[in-house]
Amino acid sequence: MSKNPDPCESLLLDNQLCFALHSTSLLMTKVYKPLLQAIGLTYPQYLAMMVLWEEDELTVSEISSRLLTDPGSMTPLLKRLEAEGLLSRTRSREDERVVVVELTDAGRALQEKAKDVPQCILGASGMALEQLRKLQGDLIALRTNLLTSL
Repeated sequence: MSKNPDPCESLLLDNQLCFALHSTSLLMTKVYKPLLQAIGLTYPQYLAMMVLWEEDELTVSEISSRLLTDPGSMTPLLKRLEAEGLLSRTRSREDERVVVVELTDAGRALQEKAKDVPQCILGASGMALEQLRKLQGDLIALRTNLLTSL
């Protein structure tokens, strides 16, 4: 196999912001996995639960909007959480096409079990809290810019 004598710098994998974000996201999810398994959640379920811990009684559309996902992909995830007894889904009285999601007592209690997860992630990052806050702010700004470009 011959090496490309004149690689295009802009196409080198290690020069790609998208790959840095993607690979970091994959590794972040791997770090989360055992922490979340201990409380019975997958990473996507954890994200949905965090939205509900922040604000209960949201519609499926509101949850998916907050998580930047398609509402159709939320339904199976929410059904699994409902089967686990962590939330309930009911049709809106005003519009039966709208499904309202509400935490159960077990779903609220799970928040207490999840409280140590962020501290574990901080430790695994090997970075100071201030560094991570700056990185988070930069990523949020990037996300905002990307959203407006769509």
